[in-house]
Amino acid sequence: CFLCHRYLQPPGTWVQCTLESRELLALCLKKIKASLSRVRLIDAGFIWTEPHSKRLKLKLTVQKEVMNGAVLQQVFVVEYIVQSQMCEDCHRIEAKDFWKAVVQVRQKTQHKKTFYYLEQLILKHRLHQNTLRIKEIHDGLDFYYSSKQQAQKMVDFLQCTVPSRAKSSQRLISHDIHSNVYNYKSTFSVEIVPICKDNVVCLSPKLAQSLGNMSQICVCIRVTSTIHLIDPSTLQIAEIDGNTYWRHPFHSLFHPKQLEEFIIMDINRVQEKKKGAGAGAKSNKHTLAEAWVQKTSELNTDHQYFCSTHLGHILNPGDLVLGFVLFDLANCNLNDEFANKMNPHNIPDVVLIKKSYDRTKRQRRRNWKLKELERDREGPDTDDER
Repeated sequence: CFLCHRYLQPPGTWVQCTLESRELLALCLKKIKASLSRVRLIDAGFIWTEPHSKRLKLKLTVQKEVMNGAVLQQVFVVEYIVQSQMCEDCHRIEAKDFWKAVVQVRQKTQHKKTFYYLEQLILKHRLHQNTLRIKEIHDGLDFYYSSKQQAQKMVDFLQCTVPSRAKSSQRLISHDIHSNVYNYKSTFSVEIVPICKDNVVCLSPKLAQSLGNMSQICVCIRVTSTIHLIDPSTLQIAEIDGNTYWRHPFHSLFHPKQLEEFIIMDINRVQEKKKGAGAGAKSNKHTLAEAWVQKTSELNTDHQYFCSTHLGHILNPGDLVLGFVLFDLANCNLNDEFANKMNPHNIPDVVLIKKSYDRTKRQRRRNWKLKELERDREGPDTDDER
């Protein structure tokens, strides 16, 4: 096949063989019309040919016993001509619209960090190889498949990898009443939870209580098959799977463009606080600290903020850090039902998210680039979408 470079193994199997490989040697030996059962094959190997010459040459050594126990040995060369054609899978890919199932993956967030993580996992496990086409649209990706089984395999992988929920439907395309054969097109809709790494979230009181009486204001430190949350005031951690999230949904209070830069004026590490009743596990990777911070845009003023943070192990006075200001949460309209009902005394002034580094130095050091899925984009990208 001149597109996927596979070889036809009759009657209908296409196998992947590299030049001068054992698989290609076995395929070529089966193609010899003269029967090799009458002689004994001693040795077989390739003779080098130009890769673009469409010629393969095999050097064979055979033996046969003749009269009175004498053994004759002969070396000869067999030449093959490679004929190019197109396999069925490539026909379907070139047809573009020939698909039996589509997986629509969506995440309704402004910055799709979970999607980028998912893209690398798909590339690592090579789940994109069976797709006929990958199409990028506004809220996510569409994966087109030639069979429903391959699409179902992709849905199972997504549900094991990221917190999500899936729905399926099918549409009848044709029906043969004589042979009772139905032809369907299946659609799988997978929605990934709209929570990404470094988001500040406000949990419902019921969910926060069930997670070990942790604070309602939490920070998402990463998203794997579960959502990992940490309480920045107590270092208490919790994991929320997809089913729990859809039963008690919550949303991000801010988006990444609202991050503000602060400078650490003073910081003190805090010793272990006494656990409350029913408290859950605490993080061993983070250190609790109390810090005085000031916005870099307000350095000419005396306005400082006091906050508790889980980043005590990497922050020192003078460091730059990114975070969100929550002190006027009671006065601003966030459209979050849980945050608006909270007691203002339980809301921290500032939540620090991550330390800020000089990106120009890091980009100069980095000499590798992330791989991307080959996909069709609809329409020209605008600056905002990029």
